[in-house]
Amino acid sequence: MKNIVVTFCLFILSYTAQAQATQTQPKTQLVEVSCGQCQFGMKDKKGCDLAVRIDGKSYFVVGTKLDDHGDAHAEDGFCSAIRQAEVIGEIKGNTFEVTYFKLLPLKH
Repeated sequence: MKNIVVTFCLFILSYTAQAQATQTQPKTQLVEVSCGQCQFGMKDKKGCDLAVRIDGKSYFVVGTKLDDHGDAHAEDGFCSAIRQAEVIGEIKGNTFEVTYFKLLPLKH
């Protein structure tokens, strides 16, 4: 009986370790980011809203906002320029739900 319990415990430990090893970390993507309306021509909302473009398709962003990253109407702002950002997130319907967002500096 003791051998069965020990064997069972070892089986559970090895299964748990394998399951943790197979979980993948979220992947960072390099995307274009800008004002969806001003730069990407999105018409689903009025005003100015942050959007990303992934594989040629634009998605409004959920999880961070346009003004969280500086003056949107500045020369290098999202309403005036298309920028690049490193992001982690997931496309859900017509939105991109971001969990990590790092705006990259402009290349001159």
